[in-house]
Amino acid sequence: MLDAPSEVIPIALHYLGLPYNSQNPDDYKKAQELLLKLRPHIVYFDSSKFISDLANGNICVVLGWAGGVADAQKASELAGNHRNLVYSIPREGAPVWVESLVQLNDAPNPEQGLAFINYMLRPEVIAESSNYLSYPNANKDATALVEKKIRDNPGVYPSKQVLDTLFPLEPLPLKMERVRTRAWNTVKTGA
Repeated sequence: MLDAPSEVIPIALHYLGLPYNSQNPDDYKKAQELLLKLRPHIVYFDSSKFISDLANGNICVVLGWAGGVADAQKASELAGNHRNLVYSIPREGAPVWVESLVQLNDAPNPEQGLAFINYMLRPEVIAESSNYLSYPNANKDATALVEKKIRDNPGVYPSKQVLDTLFPLEPLPLKMERVRTRAWNTVKTGA
């Protein structure tokens, strides 16, 4: 399981029908109880080790990021070990994520930064990035240039129906972040 309380706990909250960005401490106790029921089946908490372990068959299921699973699929393919690794988004929904190109307000060379962003957003450039990383991009003019196996992969380019189940995560106030951190530490230690 990912060692990512800011993502895993909202998934548990959402599964329980509670607000995924809840500011109610009692909701975090409920999420903690749910995750503690799963705890005996969790081999470890790590946000990168699962990639090689999945690719090598050391684990059979993971709560992981799409990009990490795509990396495991590529590693398995390169190793020729014929693992059938499938990424899926739960029907209940999951956190939505985006990769962004941003420039700081006080960037020392703003014209160069904007030129780079404009270059990256060219359809032929961003499509190659998608092809290399197996990540989607939001440039509709690039879609036809993305490799078919990536473009048609619902784990990379989910359907509208699946997109409608995704939810945005928000930063919590510091007081609630402490509540979430305590819940996570309890889940990780199992006590």
